[in-house]
Amino acid sequence: METAEDQITLQHLAVGSRLIVRSKLDWRFAAVSKIVEERVVLTVCSPSGRTYRLRRDLDCELMMEGTIPILAYDETDSWRDNFSRYDLRW
Repeated sequence: METAEDQITLQHLAVGSRLIVRSKLDWRFAAVSKIVEERVVLTVCSPSGRTYRLRRDLDCELMMEGTIPILAYDETDSWRDNFSRYDLRW
């Protein structure tokens, strides 16, 4: 069991860090865009080739799978089973 000191949160990531987040339908790549007013702004990559922003609190918990940070979510599916490729045109 992890103690409070061992938990990794968004505030531990530097600007430019990449992570995986859950959208409504699938899992996607995201990057830390900036940190403002006790919130982290994430830029999320859409399969259509566009991007959008999410704002999350600094204390949002991250799970680590090896060296890959994953924003904690209440879904039971694995990110590997339902991962959305970014920009299929390439």
